[in-house]
Amino acid sequence: MTKRQSGKGSYDREYLEKLIEEAIIDCYNEHEQAVGMFTKIEEELDLPFRTWILGVDVTVIAVEQEDDGLGIAAVCERDGERQHISLSDLPLPAPPPEGAEWIAAYRLWARHQWSPDEDEV
Repeated sequence: MTKRQSGKGSYDREYLEKLIEEAIIDCYNEHEQAVGMFTKIEEELDLPFRTWILGVDVTVIAVEQEDDGLGIAAVCERDGERQHISLSDLPLPAPPPEGAEWIAAYRLWARHQWSPDEDEV
């Protein structure tokens, strides 16, 4: 599948929906879908990478599922200290790391703004 970006530097919605469909195939509920999204992000996101949070340079060293089983957080590190930041809130560097399209797909999925094919509903 080819990465497609819109003119604004973000990913094309149709492309993100295809990624979501790939991640959640054979999932029966929202928790299974969250695991599917997490698995794809964990497999595809090129870690570690550096980004800025509130003007502070941090290194994203891992991703983890949040305690509710639905959310995904980035594990950020600076000077030996670690902090979990929701992927929905994580600012990405420019250029983004390889696999960042999966973060964009997760954000779309998490906002419940994607729509599967009607015959799959």
